[in-house]
Parts: sequence; C-alpha cells; structure tokens
Amino acid sequence: MAFCRNCGNPLDGVPAGANCPRCGAPVAQAAPNAGQGGAPNQSGQYGAPGGGYNTPGFMDTKDHTAEFAYDDIEKNKGMAVLSYFGLLVLIPLLAVKDSRFARFHANQGLVLFLCEVGLVIVLSILQAILLAISWRLGFLVTILWLLMIPLAVVAIIGILNAINGKAKELPVIGKIKLIK
Repeated sequence: MAFCRNCGNPLDGVPAGANCPRCGAPVAQAAPNAGQGGAPNQSGQYGAPGGGYNTPGFMDTKDHTAEFAYDDIEKNKGMAVLSYFGLLVLIPLLAVKDSRFARFHANQGLVLFLCEVGLVIVLSILQAILLAISWRLGFLVTILWLLMIPLAVVAIIGILNAINGKAKELPVIGKIKLIK
C-alpha cells in the first residue's frame, strides 16, 4: 500500500502522476513500499505512513489524521497546540467549536489537564503528610514531584502532533473521550 508523502493518506487506486485526493500533493511514480525498507511489520506493511517504522509499544497509538479535512488541520494547528497548555485548553473549546481537529486535540489536552490537576492534589496531600511527620522527609517530597515529568513529556508529544498536523492519540490517556 502506498501513502502520500505529504499527509500520509492511503493512495490505493490513485494512479501515478495524479494528485492526492486529500491534500492535492502530486503522487510520485515509485515501486511499492519504496523508501520504507526493512522487514514488514505485523500488518504486512513496510514501515508506517510517511516513513519510519510502526513499532508496538508506548508510542504506538491510533492515528485519526485521515478522519479530518486537510483545510481544517491547516487552519487550526495553532488552536490545537494551545490545548496542551493547561487552562488554555478552554480557548480552542470556545473559539473553534466547528473544527473537529481542534476539538480532538482539545479533548486530549483536557484529559491531560485533569490528570495533572489530580496528580497535583494527590502530591500536595502526600507532601503535607510527609512534612507533618518530619521535615527530614523533604527529599521524598522532591522525588514525588518528579512524577510530573511524564505528564510534561506527554504534553510535548501532543504539541508535536498538533504542529505536524497529526491527530494521534496520546499514550496511556488517548482513548479517554470527554468531548464529542
């Protein structure tokens, strides 16, 4: 199966020399799976759309990019990026209600924000308990607050997906839907 090099759209039945039906980029004449090399993955394809390899694991999340209109993606990338900056998730929710791409990322950002708030509450309670026991347990408090780093990494993944016009679910929390 061939994919558009610009947007990753499957190009089954699109003749060489034509344009991608999704983004309008020219379809190059190439041998099947050219430029993707390596052994086939579990689905029998050589590599993932747009290059790279589709390896199972933490980063192997569902990609919904093909479900969104190219114009919607290009027009609302900035709003999608705002979704991953805490309370700024409200801006895409209220400003671009008609953009499915921005709402997808707003959902991801809202779930991430709620996880961050929940973790801050739990860590604050643990901090109060540990420091009430003894001020010498302050080093444990510092170690516990390092649990915020994985959430920051997930936020960066979401920002990079939005910038690149991808609608991939975030690792671990991506399947949770709060906004339709």
